[in-house]
Amino acid sequence: MIPFAIAALVLGAVVYSLLSIVAAMRYLAIRPPTLQGSVPISILKPLAGLDRDLESNLRTFFEQDYPEFEILFAVRDTSDPAMAVVEKVQREYPKIPSRLLLTGEPPYPNSKVFKLDQMLRVAANDLVVMSDSDIRVGSNMLRTIAAEFQDPKLGVATCPYRAVAGPSFWSRLEATGMNTDFIAGILTARMLEGMRFAVGPTIAARRSVLEGIGGFDRFKDFLAEDFVMGKFAAEAGHGVSLSSYMIEHHIGAIDLRHNAAHRLRWVRSTRRSRPWGYAGQLFTMPLPLALMLLAVAPAWWPAASIAILIRGAAAWVFARLVLKARINWALVPVEDLMAFGFWIAGFFGNTIVWRGTRYRVEPDGRFEILR
Repeated sequence: MIPFAIAALVLGAVVYSLLSIVAAMRYLAIRPPTLQGSVPISILKPLAGLDRDLESNLRTFFEQDYPEFEILFAVRDTSDPAMAVVEKVQREYPKIPSRLLLTGEPPYPNSKVFKLDQMLRVAANDLVVMSDSDIRVGSNMLRTIAAEFQDPKLGVATCPYRAVAGPSFWSRLEATGMNTDFIAGILTARMLEGMRFAVGPTIAARRSVLEGIGGFDRFKDFLAEDFVMGKFAAEAGHGVSLSSYMIEHHIGAIDLRHNAAHRLRWVRSTRRSRPWGYAGQLFTMPLPLALMLLAVAPAWWPAASIAILIRGAAAWVFARLVLKARINWALVPVEDLMAFGFWIAGFFGNTIVWRGTRYRVEPDGRFEILR
């Protein structure tokens, strides 16, 4: 009985992998629209500390090939070392309108949302691009986003991202998972039900849409504010899309402790944001399921081998064709098994650590500081 149950799971994982490849091909077939006229854009950059290559990352936003945009930065107070980096880059680009805000202590758990809220209050434009500090972009990012938002029905857009690893093993391992697996779930959901959520470190949205769904005040208690931003916008009837513009997400030189804390934060927040979708992630893990099948029924090795080969094909499609990223094939099975372990761990516990502060995550995705 057990071998048949595991074989059914392996079959489900194979079907998912094949669907994700189809979803990737459909995404690759999209051609971004041509920009017919520009609209002013506000870039919102919440900062906290010194991320790897922060100065280089910020510089790419000042170098946009776009006629009218401003950049707003926000830090908590003058003790944040990111402040000096921002001021240095500002001096290099005096013709680009930019402003640095000191927000003070956030009155609610999500300090990133508080910074975004403070920046949005003083932003000059309706179209805003919210981007984390570890993001690097090309000079055509704003042109691409502006072209996509020529569609008046579009309210929120998520930018897919290619992970760029730092020097540590754990950074390379996490980048491998992001580049060979993470995008698959987004593309498959997009194909099957449309984009009804937002995710990732760079999101574009209309200010009017954000205000219409309750503003950042509605997101302040959620850990996965990006997800609910897209969810609430879709529920209100606004268009939500996966942008054609690919950004770079630069992962710092993290050690095992920080890597584990980051992964636990992700899986525990995902389980509460999308409980059924989280359980269904089991079908996104062909390799661990195939190894389980081999362990209980070695004679079924052909089925397990097929699952592993299809997983490899899907990983190649996501990384090489969609994200244009290199693959360290030796790390793929290690990452797959590690991701499976953290997926199981996500079913247990309700606490996370985020930038040195401990929080408790509630069943509905909200979270609070543990005193």
